Amino acid sequence: MSKARIVFCDFDGTITVNDNIVAIMKHFDPPGWEPIVEKILDKSISIRQGVGAMFALLPTSRKEEIVDYAITNAVIRDGFREFVDYCQANHIQLLITSGGIDFFIYPLLKPFPIPTEHIYSNGSSFEGSTIEILWPNPCDEHCTTDCGMCKTSIIRSYDSEHYEKIIIGDSITDFEGAKLVDTIFARSHLVDMCKQLDYPYYAFESFFDIIKQLEADPVV
Repeated sequence: MSKARIVFCDFDGTITVNDNIVAIMKHFDPPGWEPIVEKILDKSISIRQGVGAMFALLPTSRKEEIVDYAITNAVIRDGFREFVDYCQANHIQLLITSGGIDFFIYPLLKPFPIPTEHIYSNGSSFEGSTIEILWPNPCDEHCTTDCGMCKTSIIRSYDSEHYEKIIIGDSITDFEGAKLVDTIFARSHLVDMCKQLDYPYYAFESFFDIIKQLEADPVV
């Protein structure tokens, strides 16, 4: 019996052309955000700690301005709409697994027929004086990296005996997940990481590239 295909697709820098969190920080430029990014990259703090600390630098009084900027600044990568349609037509389950934030992910995905329960991201609260990031998808007992939005926990929740697992991503947040899947579609930093460990991957620039490759590969 053939396995069902399931896709775990990143959002920032993958579905969108740019990284929305970085774009927000660069635009509003709160003092102290750049050293936090450096600490995330050198792994002296976790992704959860870093993202939480960066958004805590932004006042909730600027909520409307921040949300509007995040939504209007984002550009959806070519072929994504066709990819969503392709997944539907071919009975491929598409999950959005993102370390991004709900206040820009949900509005940007609203035009696409993706069920809300298939979108995994971090949450947000604007109740206090600064933005608080919420973490509804924490690491399971197998992950100790304090991801915030733990992609590996979600991937592990689908039995490999029944699913052919495919990941689409671009960065450090996708790398641990890439170790757990059958097929990797990579761009940017994820390509470099796959090369370093000699992981097989397919490079992509648009979602049309991914559709073409999936059509060429028979279901396992």
